[in-house]
Amino acid sequence: MKLSKEQQATFILQKNTLLNGVIDIVPLESFEIKLKESIVNNRPLKIKFGLDPTAPDVHLGHTVVINKLKQFQDFGHKIQIIIGDFTGKIGDPSDREATRKQLTDEEVIYNAKTYFEQISKIINKENIEVFYNSKWLKQLDLTEVLNIASSITLSRLLERKDFTNRFNNNKPIALHEFFYPLMQGYDSVALECDIEIGGTDQLFNLLMGRHLQSYYQQQEQVVLTLPLLEGLDGVQKMSKSKNNYVGIDESPKDMYGKLMSYPDNLMEKYINLVTHYNIENKKSLIENIKRNEIHPKTAKMQIAKHIVAIYHGEKEAEIAEQEFNNVFGKNALPKDIDEVKLDSGNYDTCTLLTEYLSLFNSKSEARRMMANDGVKINGKKIGKEQSEIKVENGMIVQVGKRKFKRIKV
Repeated sequence: MKLSKEQQATFILQKNTLLNGVIDIVPLESFEIKLKESIVNNRPLKIKFGLDPTAPDVHLGHTVVINKLKQFQDFGHKIQIIIGDFTGKIGDPSDREATRKQLTDEEVIYNAKTYFEQISKIINKENIEVFYNSKWLKQLDLTEVLNIASSITLSRLLERKDFTNRFNNNKPIALHEFFYPLMQGYDSVALECDIEIGGTDQLFNLLMGRHLQSYYQQQEQVVLTLPLLEGLDGVQKMSKSKNNYVGIDESPKDMYGKLMSYPDNLMEKYINLVTHYNIENKKSLIENIKRNEIHPKTAKMQIAKHIVAIYHGEKEAEIAEQEFNNVFGKNALPKDIDEVKLDSGNYDTCTLLTEYLSLFNSKSEARRMMANDGVKINGKKIGKEQSEIKVENGMIVQVGKRKFKRIKV
């Protein structure tokens, strides 16, 4: 396809930006053709992103894909958000070792509402199309469902690693779970999508969209996948259940503090995947870190402030940074410490830390932190041998570098 000089420059800019950080491009040639046709014909591409509202919270791991949506939106492409109110009641079996608990209509509606409110902090909600897939999936009669099912073999479905592992380990796979990728693929048919994006764990489901579009004699969508973001532990995928996450609705102070705690070797990934710097600024910052022209802590502070500003604004980001410097640079106490009312007297240490102050999820976790000198009372470390604590008015209990509670008697 012949492009003018100006159109070619636009194509290169969009291609380099939109493919930055992408893992899978299926297929690259089709992506380039669709992008060129979009530029020449001044026709925005339809970009599909499906959300199954199985939980109400959005964390930075989720924003990896949402940030890519923003880039497409900034170039004028049409964002199609699909709320899986139908599929969400089943639950995506990807990366699951057991069948998900099915959600109620009320849970799905509540989670969908909070999801949409939170992702609207990143993408312009006035310039997206939102669809609920129950609109078309509920209309499918049994004949059409069987036709869709006949387009795929059981052996193909068992190519999915999660299904294969469960099958080989004699763990049950409910029949309805096999229909999940088919239903997600049918969403692409219903909207005649040009491109669908998701995490690398979604590749099988996204390719099913191409398969069913071909079955229905539509032009096949291009599939783009993005990497999964490791959490603050630097090992496992960011997840609330693993307590290694940074929620985008968390307070600026908590966000900033958490963003200073992930391993330095993940800095490049966080820059590429969860910041809103343009591609040149990302490359420049990464190169400066590699050449030791900027100290890792300084770079991490810059990134933390930038990310907090995305979700809370520049002023709150400034305050969060100042508070961090006061607490960790000058060993001062935070300005706002949660206060807990208790009766005076002696308390079992682990019970106080878990049940009364909610600083740990379990007593074993509390004991481990105490053994590592991670618990302080009024600035003094307490060891694992201290089985009791005498509670007094104004006492400050600190866990690690970020958690503080003030006791009021």
